[in-house]
Amino acid sequence: MSVQTATSHDEIPEEISAINLVDTRTYLEHDMDAYWRRLRADHPLYWHPPVDGTPGFWVVSRYADVMALYRDNQRLTSEKGNVLVTLLAGGDSAAGQMLAVTDGRRHKDLRNVMLKAFSPRALSKVAELVRVNARRMIADAVRRGEGDFAAEVAQVIPLTTVGGLLGVPVKDHTYLLGLTKSSLSSDEADQAPEEAFLARNEILLYFSDLVAERRADPQDDVISTLTASEIDGVPLTDQDIVFNCYSLILGGDETSRLTMIDALYSLSREPEQWKRLKEGSVTLESATEEALRWATPAMNFGRTALVDIEMAGGTIKAGDVVTLWNTSANRDESVFDDPYVLDLGRSPNKHITFGYGPHFCLGAYLARVEVKEMLDAMRTFSDGIELTGEPRRIHSNLMTGMSTLPVRFRPDEAGLATAADG
Repeated sequence: MSVQTATSHDEIPEEISAINLVDTRTYLEHDMDAYWRRLRADHPLYWHPPVDGTPGFWVVSRYADVMALYRDNQRLTSEKGNVLVTLLAGGDSAAGQMLAVTDGRRHKDLRNVMLKAFSPRALSKVAELVRVNARRMIADAVRRGEGDFAAEVAQVIPLTTVGGLLGVPVKDHTYLLGLTKSSLSSDEADQAPEEAFLARNEILLYFSDLVAERRADPQDDVISTLTASEIDGVPLTDQDIVFNCYSLILGGDETSRLTMIDALYSLSREPEQWKRLKEGSVTLESATEEALRWATPAMNFGRTALVDIEMAGGTIKAGDVVTLWNTSANRDESVFDDPYVLDLGRSPNKHITFGYGPHFCLGAYLARVEVKEMLDAMRTFSDGIELTGEPRRIHSNLMTGMSTLPVRFRPDEAGLATAADG
C-alpha cells in the first residue's frame, strides 16, 4: 500500500481536502466513514490546513498510530489543551490543574488523589444505585409505551450517577444537564461559540459554590474527599477541585448518555442483534463493549508535540497540534473484523472509546456499568423497540450522537411483573 503524507496540500484529493473537521456541520453532511477509510488507507498522517482563521493540525487515523501517540507522554503534551476548541485557540486555562490537561509528576499525583476519591467502596455503592435507577426508569418507559428515550432515560441515568458521586443535589441535576449539553455540543446548528463558553463558565461557577459549601460542611461525596486531599503536603486549591469537578461532570454525562442513545437506536435497526441480546446468546459484557465501540461518542482528542516526531512517513514538528481520532481507530480494518458491522458478541474488542495510556478515562468503570445496566433492563422489560420519528443529531466537532430518540416499546409482561414484585 502506498502511503501519502504530503506536506503540500495540492497533492491531497478534493474528497479529502474539502472536508473541514473544525466545522460541526461536516459530521452531519458528509459520509465520514468513507473519509476515514480513505485517510487510513492513503493518508494516515494528514495535515489539515488552516481554515476560517483557525490553525492547521495533524490528523492521525490508524488504530496503531493513535494508540502509540496516546501512550507517548514524553514527546506530546496535553497541557496546551486536549480538544479542538482549546488546542486551536492556543491553550487551556485549566492546564496543570485539571487532570485531563496535566502531565508529568503533577498528573500522576493528581490522578492518585482522584482514584482515592473513586474508591471501590464508593463505586460499588454507585453501581448498585445505577442498577436500581436503570431498572426503574426503563420499566416506567416501557409501561408508557412511547416516548423520547434520550430525554426520559439516557439523560437521567448518567447525571444522577456522577452527580450523586460528586454530591450535586438532585434539585440541580436538570440545570447542570442543560449546561453540560451546551458546553461541548449543541442541539442547534447555529449555536454561537459564546453560548458554549458561557455554559462552561456557569459549570465552573456552580462548582465553586459547591466546593465552598463542602469545605464548610463536609459530606460523604467526592467533593468533600477532594477538599481534604493533599499533594506533597499541600492541600488542593478550590480551583484544582473545581476544574476536576467540571471534567468529571462532562465526562461522566456525555459518554454514557450518547452511548445509551446510540445503542437503542442501533438495536431498533438491527433485529438480529436485539434477538441475541434478548435471548442471552451474547454476554452483557461483550454487548456493552460493542455498544461503546460502535458509538465512540468522543470522536477525537488532541495533543501538542514537544519535539519533532517521525511517523507514518511524515514529520510532526515541535509545536504542532496533533489530533487522535477514536472514531476512525475504532473502525480500523486491520484490528477489527468487519468493523462496520454491529456484533454484540465481538471478541476481542480492544476499542479505544475511553482513550489509552496515562490519560485513560477515569470514569470508564462507571460508563460501562451504566451502559450494561441499561442493556440488561431493556432486555428484561421490553420485547422490542421501534423508532416513531427521526432522531435529532447533535452538532459538535468533539462529540457525536443524538439528543432525541422517539421510540415505541413492546412490553415484556413477564419481565415487568418482576419489576413490580421488587
